[in-house]
This record gives sequence, C-alpha cells and structure tokens, in this order.
Amino acid sequence: MPPHYIQLVLFLLVSLHNTASRCCDATANDVHTLTAGQAVDKLVSRNGKFALGFFTSGSSTTASKSSADNTTTASNWYLGIWFNKIPDFTPVWIANRDEPITHPADLKLQISRDGNLVVLDHIGAAETPVWSTDIINTASKNSSNSTIAVAVLTNNGNLVIRHASDPSQQVWWQSFDYPTDVFLPGSKLGRNKVTGLNRVFISKKNRINPGRGSYCVGVDSRFNQGIILSHCSSSVVYWASGTFSHQNVDPSDTGLTSYNQVDNNQEQYYIYSTPNDESLSIYTLIEISGQIKAHVWNESLQRWHQFYTQPMDPCSVQAACGPFTICTNNNANLLCDCMKGFSVKSPAEWDLDDTTGGCMRNNPLDCTTDKFLPVPGVTLAYNPLHMEVMPDASGCAQACANDCSCTAYSYSTSTGCSIWRAELLNTVASTTAGEILYLRLAAKDYLDILRENKRSVRVVTAASIAGSGTIMMLILVILFIIWRRKHEYGLPSSNTQDCVGIRTFRYSYLRYATKQFSERLGGGGFGSVYKGLLSDSDITIAVKRLDGARQGEKQFRAEVSSIGLIQHINLVKLIGFCCESDKRLLVYEHMSNGSLDVHLFNSKDIGLDWSTRYHIATGVARGLSYLHEGCRECIIHCDIKPENILLDATFVPKVADFGMATIVGRDFSRVLTTFRGTVGYLAPEWISGEAITQKVDVYSFGMVLLEIVSGRRNLPKADTSDNYQTSYFPMQAITMLHGGDMNSLVDPLLCGEFNLEEAIRVCKVAFWCIQDSEFDRPTMGEVVRALEGLQELDMPPMPRQLAAITKC
Repeated sequence: MPPHYIQLVLFLLVSLHNTASRCCDATANDVHTLTAGQAVDKLVSRNGKFALGFFTSGSSTTASKSSADNTTTASNWYLGIWFNKIPDFTPVWIANRDEPITHPADLKLQISRDGNLVVLDHIGAAETPVWSTDIINTASKNSSNSTIAVAVLTNNGNLVIRHASDPSQQVWWQSFDYPTDVFLPGSKLGRNKVTGLNRVFISKKNRINPGRGSYCVGVDSRFNQGIILSHCSSSVVYWASGTFSHQNVDPSDTGLTSYNQVDNNQEQYYIYSTPNDESLSIYTLIEISGQIKAHVWNESLQRWHQFYTQPMDPCSVQAACGPFTICTNNNANLLCDCMKGFSVKSPAEWDLDDTTGGCMRNNPLDCTTDKFLPVPGVTLAYNPLHMEVMPDASGCAQACANDCSCTAYSYSTSTGCSIWRAELLNTVASTTAGEILYLRLAAKDYLDILRENKRSVRVVTAASIAGSGTIMMLILVILFIIWRRKHEYGLPSSNTQDCVGIRTFRYSYLRYATKQFSERLGGGGFGSVYKGLLSDSDITIAVKRLDGARQGEKQFRAEVSSIGLIQHINLVKLIGFCCESDKRLLVYEHMSNGSLDVHLFNSKDIGLDWSTRYHIATGVARGLSYLHEGCRECIIHCDIKPENILLDATFVPKVADFGMATIVGRDFSRVLTTFRGTVGYLAPEWISGEAITQKVDVYSFGMVLLEIVSGRRNLPKADTSDNYQTSYFPMQAITMLHGGDMNSLVDPLLCGEFNLEEAIRVCKVAFWCIQDSEFDRPTMGEVVRALEGLQELDMPPMPRQLAAITKC
C-alpha cells in the first residue's frame, strides 16, 4: 500500500501544540452522565468530543425530537453517537440500526427500574419504551431500584452502563461490545472466549439506511489470518490482514495508529490507538462497497482525509457489484455495469450506492433455444466448475449447452474448460487482454444485441461512404492546416512582450508536436507530461497539460510571465505556454535523465554514485536559494520532492513543476495560502493553517536530502511473508548520525564508497532543515554555504516531533 504521510504530520503537529485549541471542552450545560431520575435527549462526553442523541436517516445535522417539533417530515429516527465538534456529521455507533423509530412524538433517554438504558416515547398519555440495552446482569437485576446504575459517554466514544458509586466494578454494558460499521480507537475487534461475545463490524445497507449490509469485518477464529473481510451471508473471505507479530504495528504505514493483538484464555481481539486521542479525530469504516477505509479529520481543510484503504482494488470485494455484472476499478472507485441482456434489479438501491443486488435477465431462458454471447476482456467469474475431461472449445460449449442449469462457460488451452451453474459473481473488466466468457442468453436477448451491433456497424459504414466523396477535399484542407500551423505556431502574442523569450503556442500545434499526446513521461495531481519536438528548431520538449484548469487567461498568463522570468542553471527552463479556450499547457525543456525519484528508488542498477548525489543536493540548494533570495520577488515553490527534481543529460539537477508556487513580495515576511504540497515533505505549519514562509521549502529540502543520502523513502513498508511493520526513517537516521554510524545511514548500493565528511555534512544540514520551528531552520543561502563547506554546522538536536515518536 502506498504511504500516506499526512497523518504522521498531523500527529507531529499535535505533539507540538497545545491541544486546547483543537478540542474544546464541553459546555457547562452539556450532560455527561445519566443517573436515576433523569430523562434527557442528549449526552456529551466530558471532553466534548462525542455526543449521544437522536438523528434522522440521511441527516447532515442532528435533531432533537420533541413535542414542539412538528415540522419534520423524516420518518426514521435513530439513537446514535457522533463526533460532536466536527461540522461534517459522522455517526460512529447506532443503537437501533435495524429497528428505526418511525414518527416519534417525544424521545427521551432514561435509566429504567431494572438498570437498563431505555428510549422512551410519549405515545398518547403513556411513556412507551421503544429501545433498551436489555442487560442480563445479576447485580442490576437483583437491585430493588435503578439507583445503582449510571450511563456514561466516555471520552473515546464508548457508551457505558456501570455502578453509580463504584466505577471500579465490572462494566455491565457498553456500546463497544455491539459495534455497527465504525471501528474507533480503543474499541475491540474480536471475541470473548468466556461469554461467547463476538464483536464484528458490519457495513450499512446503503447511503441512507444504516441497517446491516452485506460485509463483515471480524477476527479469524484461529487467529492466523488476523483481521478478515468477508461476505456476511456467504462467509467468503476476500481480504485478510495477516497476523501482527510485533506490538504497536501501524498497518496504514503512517505512524498515526498503533495496533495490538491479544490472545489469552479469556479474549482474542485486535485494538488500536492513536498517540493523542484528545486532539485527533480518527475512525475506521467498513464501506457499503465492502472496503475498509480509515479517516482523520483535517482541521485546516475542515474535511475528512482518507489515509488507509483495504483492499485497494474495490472489484476484489466479494460480489460487490452483485450477480451478472461487470466490475471496473475506476481509479479505486467501484463502477458496476450489467452484462448485455440484463438490467439493474433495483435501480433505487443502486442510486443509494448498494449494488449488491446486481442485475436480472431481460427475458427468461429456454434451454432448447438459448444462445451464447462472447464477453471478451474479463477476469472470469467466481467459483467455476472445472470440467476435467474436455478436449476442445466445442466440447466445452456443448457441455454447457446440454446442461440447462449452466449459465456460462469459458475455455482456454492453459486452464481447460470451466462452466458456471449459478449466478455469475465477481466478473471483472481486465486491464490486460483478459479471458472470453460465453454468457447464456435467451434467444430474444441475443438477437436484440446482434441487431444493435448491426445498427452500429451500419452507422459507421454510412459515415465512411459519405466521407469518401470528400476525401480529396479533406486532403487539401489538411495540407492547408499544416501550412498554417507552420506559419502560426510559436509566435509571441501581443500581451507577453515582457516575457524574455517566452513563446505562446497554439493547442493544435502542441498536439502535432507531441504526436497527439501519445508519449507520456509522467504526471501528478495537476496533469500529465508528454514528450514532444519543436519541428522548427528540433528541440525536444516536455509539454505539461493541466487537467481541469479553471484559471482565466489573464491570470494564467500573469503566472506564466512571472515564472518565465526565472533564469537559473538549476531551475527548469520554461519555453512557452498555451492558453486557448479552457486548455492550459506549459512547454518546458526536456530532461533526458528524468526525475530524481526514478534513480533513487526505482533504479535496477547501482543508481547514482556519491559524487553525483552530492552535486545534485548542492545544485538543488542553489536553485532554491535563487528562488528565495535571488529573484526580484521571493518565490516559494511549495512542493519540493524528488519527483519535481529533473536531471539533464549530465545529471545537472533542475527544480521543476511550479504549479503550486507562491510569489511573495519583499515587503512581506509570510503569506497565508491554501493547503498545498505533498505528504511526506510538509512542514508542520502547513497543517496548523499558519501563514507560511520560504522555510516550508527548507523543511521539504531537508526530507529530500535524507532520501538522497539513504536511497530510500522516509517511511516505506517492510513486507515479509508473515508480517509487516513500519519505521519512521528520519528517527533512525538522526540516531545513526549522533552515534557516528554513517555506514548504516548511507545507501547500501554505494557499497561504502562515499565521502564520509560530505555525508556527515549533508545529514547535519538535513536535520537542521527539518527542525520543528521555522526559526530554527537555516535559510537556503546558509544551506548552500554549509554544503559547499564554507560554513560549519553544530550537531543538530533531535526534532521534538521525532522525540515524540520515539516515546510512543
């Protein structure tokens, strides 16, 4: 799984700042504990983080149901727990998920006479219980009244019923023992061997119905598969975490969560925690589609950030699209389509993201007249029946045709004959050539599909015939367009005269120069980069096509003009741009050796030698120093990482990709801007929402230096056959530096062939650059002087954020 470092940065920020600003205390009017004689409609945890109360299905906000509220039209009400201080309403537990309260009059929570927590509703003149914890507990049942019982909403979101005057007594009931679809830090996933209680998380039915859905998250009874995802009704396991052989393992590779497994005579469970539960809001959800997804609340962006997903491919979820469908992994999102001859069984459920009902036949089968439709390019359906003795494809087809219960077949020389006698599940659109599935259809559906295909062919043929009469005219037009392109592309426009040597290009010409954008060099969040050739000068170019750009032409040209004035050997050269209609393209000089990350992390040979690495580090520092201190206006790059450091034919580094750059006037020391950059290289001030300075680039450069020295990502995943664990490399690196163990710190591919003095110098610079406070970090000018050996540096202290991780 790819590393998601933003959560780590969030945690580091929490360790540096007072948590009072992130988690407000509950108000004096909030009720934290429900005792005998009270009746309330809401409880709030003492830290104000969680609330228990009533809400309606599909609510974006909570509501209090009272007799005075006669305007609501919602029919289904639930008792649940949610994050109290977060504006994005997020339930984490629901008491009555399968039994909603319809059309209530006046809902209240109360401790009943037998010690249960009950929901009462005024129906007519009487108070009627509509939900209860239904405690089976001798201590509470034998009491003469309910005064010994108290209900408490704890700071970690657990609703607990216990003894009122003696909290040390055993908990009689808790919501953590009856989970819904959310796994909170501090809750247990697994079973109690003594009582038989099994804590299993179950997905909700659809987007507005929180009732039990199709997918379960539990613990393997033998404890050798770890956490397992399965289809609740069929018990088919489609993903397993594997056991954790070490304590405090973070399966999300973030350093944000710590998982423990417990297996003793009484219990068998997994539990996870966060370094600072009071300041971070984290939850793990099993989605309607059957994937596990973990989220953390980003305070500065005011939204949930997803930092962990398993399984990565949504089409690997058992029966996610239902029977007789074809599943497509559309950028990690589920996309379901009915097979030809089938229609959606329940369109209303599909509209609510529940596709497990799948598709149904348009017409019933008739064994004697059915036909078989080839469905090419798919990964075959789940659970086929392999026919052992079947010499060829025709024999396989005949075997399925003669079996009226056979719904499909497939044949290949490698796997032989496979047939299916039930609903087809887990048929997936293949990203490669795939297999051919022969689908059994009613004759009418088969003929309808053939007619539709023929109509499509006729339309194409008619268009071809109509076009043939004008072939010569088209040739003349094309020749004329080519002539115009050769005379019009690359001419500077009238409003870019201040851009020294910057050219404007027509979109049609750049399409021609890149051969219809056919040779992709790479890409990122802002778009893709393609290789091209300027035919008038035989200069190889890299054309970056921005996806979904929304800048106006004037603003776009102003940004290009500012970046175009930058001239430095260690900054990539902007040749020109295209601003035509809604199309935005930037034309750069092509770097034949690609980006730095390829040579550091993906090289199959020895990679870069030490001398080249050291010159790359120094060159990047010079380029950033020029941006910060050498330009008329200070330019903050905002996204320094190996992917944005390009190497020319002689491995001279050039900083590239100014799509996130911020220009700061010399009269201003800092600027307040939107959250940007790449996780893993973000300075703490990004997450806190503070105004930034050029020191954010210094922090990112320090992280890059560590990767240049070590040849490894700062937070990779070490994977073995039976376990996996993560370690935060900068924490190891500074320990090695302080201990003088440079051989363990430097990339082992160098086989010890490096300059020890230079390596120590680079590591000292790196750790001064990633100090917690921007005031402790050097300027890029000071970094250049230090790398050139013109300025001595003391041994850097361990940043507090690393020290905090060490203690966790």
